[in-house]
Amino acid sequence: MSVQERRAISARRESLLGEEPGAFAVARFVRVTPMKARRVGDLVRGLGVDDALATLKFAPQAAAATVYKVVDSAAANAEGTEHLSRADLVVTKVLVDEGPTLKRHRPRAQGRATRIDKRTSHITVVVTPRVTDEPVAKAPAKKTAAKKAADTADTAKKAPAKKAAKKAADTVEAAEKPAKKATAKKAAKKATAEKKES
Repeated sequence: MSVQERRAISARRESLLGEEPGAFAVARFVRVTPMKARRVGDLVRGLGVDDALATLKFAPQAAAATVYKVVDSAAANAEGTEHLSRADLVVTKVLVDEGPTLKRHRPRAQGRATRIDKRTSHITVVVTPRVTDEPVAKAPAKKTAAKKAADTADTAKKAPAKKAAKKAADTVEAAEKPAKKATAKKAAKKATAEKKES
């Protein structure tokens, strides 16, 4: 893209896309509440353009028809102005901002009137080309695996020493306990033998 074309780009495009390739489309003053439109926008965020259009075509929400038109328009803008392939486009952002609210009144009982808010939305859809992931960070992963192996080897070396010391202490205690029991039994037998003799 030439310098003159870059200068002609709007501030809105700069805020949405920056220097990355892609396009956007906006539908303003749409007569649907922002909350309902956001639910539909969440359905298609992150999908490819063709998948998003197929999803919106059969979505039961009333706002799906409007979001369908905006996604289709954004894809057409990307094809026309940026010369991108429609098959590679992904819906990266779906922004739904609140527009002006129309205030109406409805008659109620005893001469009263209650206000009815008819809300509007500004729907913005941004599409960008699909980015392929390149496996670049595999070399550091091997280093960390080597470090983990060295750490486990160190702990393995330390662990047998601790286990050996613990086993030695257990065997010493075990040797002392039966010896005490054996001497006590022998003493008891001698005492019974002496009683029988006398």
